[in-house]
Amino acid sequence: MTAPLLSLHDLHVAFRLDRTQRAHAVRGVSFDIAPHRTVALVGESGSGKSVTAMSILNLLPDNAERSGRILFEGQDLLRATPRQLQGLRGRAIACVFQDPMGSLNPVLCIGDQLAEPLQLHLGMSRRAAWARAADLLAEVGLSEPKQRLHAWPHQLSGGQQQRVMIAMALACEPKLLIADEPTTALDVTVQRQILDLLARLKARHGMSLLFISHDLGLVAEIADEVVVMRHGQVREQGGVAQVLSAPADPYTAALLACRPRLDGPLPARLRSIDEEVASAAVPRRTSLAAPPLLEARALSHRYRVGGVEVGGMQEVSFGLQPGRTLGVVGESGSGKSTLALALLQLHSDQGRSAGSVWLGGERFEPRQASRAARAARAVALAQRKRLQIVFQNPLASLNPRFSIAQTLMEPLRLHGLGADEAERQARAEALLVRVGLDASALGRYPHEFSGGQRQRIAIARALALDPEVLVLDEAVSALDVSVQAQVLNLLKDLQAERGLAYLFISHDLAVVRFMADDILVMQAGRVVEQAPTETLLATPREAYTQALLAAVPRGR
Repeated sequence: MTAPLLSLHDLHVAFRLDRTQRAHAVRGVSFDIAPHRTVALVGESGSGKSVTAMSILNLLPDNAERSGRILFEGQDLLRATPRQLQGLRGRAIACVFQDPMGSLNPVLCIGDQLAEPLQLHLGMSRRAAWARAADLLAEVGLSEPKQRLHAWPHQLSGGQQQRVMIAMALACEPKLLIADEPTTALDVTVQRQILDLLARLKARHGMSLLFISHDLGLVAEIADEVVVMRHGQVREQGGVAQVLSAPADPYTAALLACRPRLDGPLPARLRSIDEEVASAAVPRRTSLAAPPLLEARALSHRYRVGGVEVGGMQEVSFGLQPGRTLGVVGESGSGKSTLALALLQLHSDQGRSAGSVWLGGERFEPRQASRAARAARAVALAQRKRLQIVFQNPLASLNPRFSIAQTLMEPLRLHGLGADEAERQARAEALLVRVGLDASALGRYPHEFSGGQRQRIAIARALALDPEVLVLDEAVSALDVSVQAQVLNLLKDLQAERGLAYLFISHDLAVVRFMADDILVMQAGRVVEQAPTETLLATPREAYTQALLAAVPRGR
């Protein structure tokens, strides 16, 4: 029998809180990864997946305490010296992290960041490393790879940033790739490219893969074995087909039941781990006779980079009625996030905008009004309250110096909501509970939460002002399926209770089907198709829409 490439034996990880207290994150985890095989770690946020993976190369905070054994080609990594680990990182074992913007250096261009591991581990010259870097960018699906080498991380979309991270991890052709939610921010077509790329590299170089994901559709397609974790422990493991088709543990069955589907009857609510499907359907407000609450009229925006206008979107128009959801889909770079920022006038001064946005029959122009007299500024503030956004990257949108209490209570103070601090704190606690957290989170800071938990906090902040329209830019992409189900059910409940309108941007067409009344498809900054959800998914008119649907992972 072939010896495993990596073996975890009775791994325990705890974090020191003070001299006597410990927070136990991983409890007795054991599994093997054989050469040329893919093992998937699945489970909810906080289950210990990422802590387990980051333990392998000791990429944990200084207060982490590990015990057990982690054997890589027979070497116990728990007893490896810092110098030995440094030699393995990026060369024999590489990582792709969940948050690309938090991993990329903001003061180095993409070319320098890709060239660094090639020069360090393979001894390439700078010129050769840059040439190889361009090939890597092309391999992971970035257009104009040579030009992208000179770009800065903030000039790329979230999906493009993640592709750069994948290229960087694959640069030295590692024996083991640890991929922590590597396709979370990618649309389905690029997701398909990345999965195919990983499969090709695995076959060509005999690479093994530890794949962490909350998307069970992806896991079904890419993994050979699956390890299901909850509360730091392994609940079930085995061949992917057996575990996902006939789960032995009730928790695994519950995870599978949480996932929205592109086929079959559309449920009124999604199931979550801790709640059963509601017995009564939640009514949707679907009146098309009402005037639009939010309207875009020939909305355009072009970015200016080095004096040249590039990318953006062109002449997007739509109307969104109270109580309805418009889904926006398309590949990375299609203009989805540009549309979200243009609606709220949150673009930087670099670039050129045209067209108009109307909210409740009034032109929405808070940037211009904010520069005017006090009365106009009051109007602008009222407009901002009515239209809120949840961004794709919660770590970048949450202030790292603000506690969660400060994060949630600041907008309440700014808009004069709540009679006093006690009432505002009570509202903040209630918001946390509604998005699946508890009041103990108020005193903590963003870096103390997982990516999925941070996104729930961002959603709570957006809901704090009781907006009429919520723009959700990949708002559930970082959530595992159970928490995703809770948040999607919450959004539907709020819509039914308050008549909220949603602009729901996502690369996950199954989630869009569950949420949206209508879908708008974007490609290269333009709207190529728009139709009611079921009509568009059943009979897509455009070849581009058909390609998006064909790229959706559906399992084996």
